Amino acid sequence: MKYYRLSDQYGNLSLAVETGENVLEDITSIEDDLDDISDLARTSALTGISIDDIVRTILDSGSAEKIKLDEIIESSKSEGSLRIDIPLDPPEVWAAGVTYKNSEMERRRESDTPDVYSNVYNADRPEVFLKSTSDRCMGPFEEVGIREDSNWNVPEPELAFVLYRGDIIGYTIGNDMSSRQIEGDNPLYLPQAKFYDQSCSIGPCFVTTESVNDPQNLGVQCLIVRDTETVFEGTTSTSDMARTCLELADWLQRSNRVPEMTTVLTGTSIVPPPDFSLQPGDNVIITIDEIGTLENSVIQV
Repeated sequence: MKYYRLSDQYGNLSLAVETGENVLEDITSIEDDLDDISDLARTSALTGISIDDIVRTILDSGSAEKIKLDEIIESSKSEGSLRIDIPLDPPEVWAAGVTYKNSEMERRRESDTPDVYSNVYNADRPEVFLKSTSDRCMGPFEEVGIREDSNWNVPEPELAFVLYRGDIIGYTIGNDMSSRQIEGDNPLYLPQAKFYDQSCSIGPCFVTTESVNDPQNLGVQCLIVRDTETVFEGTTSTSDMARTCLELADWLQRSNRVPEMTTVLTGTSIVPPPDFSLQPGDNVIITIDEIGTLENSVIQV
């Protein structure tokens, strides 16, 4: 099942679940205190009942307010009174690099020290780095940033998974904004290329593991629109990942305790060409099968 967090004009939050085509049911309209997916994750961990089964029981117990998803999307785009919020507040966002062959090739092309990327791609240990904190992570239709001290910046569309008590409990979409110029100058500059204000976004929803048939076989698409014109389009599949989500979750948590609801971006294979860089005002639109579409506009930070 897909879960959306909604926010009204006063900042009040509610949690809704998609129960049919274009239909959301507001769980919070039945249970006033339930407005965050982490509440369901905690209850599921304590009871051994799946998140989806808990929600089915709640919906059966009352009459939930129904909302049309397309209307919420349009309201979000126009900054209306009700909008789609970030699906969860990840205390930490981590990311994995060089998990696709194309990513390894592009990193080698941009870098003066290309062998480090080949070594990571072929090694047992993956590249894993801290990508963002909750206050730096943006939601759907919010603005993501490109650094003012970099002239080569790109989005990186990625499947993301969410951890609770060490296990993957669901998935979302992530945009790992990146300065290729800074990382290319020296791999030791990676934190500055990746970790800065508004350098990450996730959304539009949280999808439980039960609702994703195979996370290693999902189509991924990225569009970049500038002044109503598509200036870049790329596609890939998570089947091309050199490492699985389970492997990345295992490596991340070796000698490293992460907070509940930590979100992990799994790498990208969609990389714009060397002559392309994002500009303020661009729109980045990322779609992943069985999850949805994450859209963000670009500003300079």
